[in-house]
Amino acid sequence: TFVDAITMWFVKNPEWFDVVVTPNMFGDIITDLGAMIQGGLGLAPGGNINPTGTSMFEPIHGSAPKYKGQNIANPLATIWAGSMLLEHLGEKAAADRVLQGIEASIHEKMVTRDMGGSASTSGVGDWIADWIKTS
Repeated sequence: TFVDAITMWFVKNPEWFDVVVTPNMFGDIITDLGAMIQGGLGLAPGGNINPTGTSMFEPIHGSAPKYKGQNIANPLATIWAGSMLLEHLGEKAAADRVLQGIEASIHEKMVTRDMGGSASTSGVGDWIADWIKTS
């Protein structure tokens, strides 16, 4: 099947892929694999694009109830999904700025423990917001 083939090629040659269009059932499986290849579920944004209606942007991971109230979940996928929304709305400069803030946080190791850092969820978000305002 196509799902079997794409998961094999995702592992073997992930650089071949930029955008993948699938029905939701297969997309959930494929995007989880893609997220882990790129750095983990906390880093992967997603866009459900409807060319004739409302589109939705969200982190690939969905909610993480086991981390509720602990301030340890990685916010980068959520922030990146916001950047994708901005770009979709035609706000390219703002989208690029948010993405640059994400990149700066990774470069400066201002990340949560799943990415080898020690920052809190709010700490990462606050750092990126400050970076966007001041850089």
